[in-house]
Amino acid sequence: MLHKIKSIFIFIFIYLTSFNSYAGIDSEINKLTSPIAETFSKFVFFKISLFGAQLPVIVLLLIISAVIFTFYMNFINIKGFKHAIELISGKHDKPSSKGEISHFQALMTAISGTVGIGNIAGVAVAISVGGVGATFWMVVAGFLGMSTKFVECTLGVKYRKHNKDSSFSGGPMYYLTHGLAELNFPKLGRFLGIFFAIGLVLGALGIGNMFQSNQAFVQLNYITGGLLNNYGWLIGFIFAFMVFIVIVGGIKSIARVTEKMVPFMALLYCISALVVIFMNIEFLPTAILNIFNGAFSSKGLTGGMLGAMIVGFQRAVFSNEAGIGSASIAHAAVKTNQPITEGIVAILGPFIDTIIICSLTALVISVISVAVPGFAGEATGIAMTSAAFESQISWFPYLIALAGLLFAFSTMISWSYYGLKAWTYLFGQDKELIYKLIFCVFVMLGCMVKLTPILNISDALVFLICIPNIIGLYMLAPIVKKDLKAYWLNQK
Repeated sequence: MLHKIKSIFIFIFIYLTSFNSYAGIDSEINKLTSPIAETFSKFVFFKISLFGAQLPVIVLLLIISAVIFTFYMNFINIKGFKHAIELISGKHDKPSSKGEISHFQALMTAISGTVGIGNIAGVAVAISVGGVGATFWMVVAGFLGMSTKFVECTLGVKYRKHNKDSSFSGGPMYYLTHGLAELNFPKLGRFLGIFFAIGLVLGALGIGNMFQSNQAFVQLNYITGGLLNNYGWLIGFIFAFMVFIVIVGGIKSIARVTEKMVPFMALLYCISALVVIFMNIEFLPTAILNIFNGAFSSKGLTGGMLGAMIVGFQRAVFSNEAGIGSASIAHAAVKTNQPITEGIVAILGPFIDTIIICSLTALVISVISVAVPGFAGEATGIAMTSAAFESQISWFPYLIALAGLLFAFSTMISWSYYGLKAWTYLFGQDKELIYKLIFCVFVMLGCMVKLTPILNISDALVFLICIPNIIGLYMLAPIVKKDLKAYWLNQK
């Protein structure tokens, strides 16, 4: 088997070397797919005008759902927080629990799939569009999203499948299929499960793979001063090989990497951000005041409170993926006999991803905006964040670039697992290796060509599949609430 894999990688390496020499292939593909991507993105991210501000309906759906689940589950995002810490510490672990990975490993794997380039670049874009006031609403949306994560990750474990090789498969595909079958809607559940799985497979290859490897290559090329121009094929091959080494071992191998990588990269980034903030501590009160003033400003609806709210909500939803259902796939492999425990652990995901990491990015930009007005010039996205750090310490952008590389790599390995579980749901366990090789080919392609329309289609697909997921969450929420009530009684 290893000999065959080695031969396949050598063939792919030779093929992609020649493929890369064909100048302009990405521009030709972009020309063909741009009209499709534009139409599809407009459909998925259809916007309604609200007091002059444009609001994507899909974001509105996710935020409304988060509010409903927060109240329906009796503020589990607050009441379950302390217990979640206890669970990931191993305090309630039992040797007899069925599963593959610990609570902590499951959480780190899920977080590695959501903490990505968006936490560095996306927040800066949100502030550029909605002002610093978007930060407040981003935190609110992250807080509400904790409840959605609780529901979907509880269901991910409750309806998971125990495979013949002792592995576990779970996530929206399974709780839509089996959960709705319990409610006497087997055909609807099967249809929604297949719809979700197809969208996830394609989405994982694009936004969870090609986009990440492309951004990682861009960052690496930037810190080397452009020395890697025309070497995308080589860097892509190295990335793909590293990804394959991790994912070939399944969720246990992925979890062993993420449980070390996620805390390291998160601490690296957070400490760097705190250093910049403390270096400008005298400007912090003004920066915080600007955030609250911007969040509740009445100065123009589009640029005021409503605009800031919409942009903040949108950034939070894009960041923590609450309601999309992807994280429940990682959580479904946990060692537990009580699904509620993993739902409670999952509330920490949006807290770390959005409330801590995204907020620190926003605070850095806000503080530096006060200390050094106009520091970024025309820069937006990751360039704006990098400029904020560089304005204080010249070599800080290298740390940000390193964090960006780690964020991208961790996202790829987690999304490979998400896509794999959707793939095996559709085609069976015996087709795993095929998907892993396809995934690695797309890692290489991400470094070699910039297929923007393809990535836009992938991005839209990831958010389109939240519709079947949310339908399932609404229908199955009473079951989760009943189980939660029983769990709290048992704890007492």
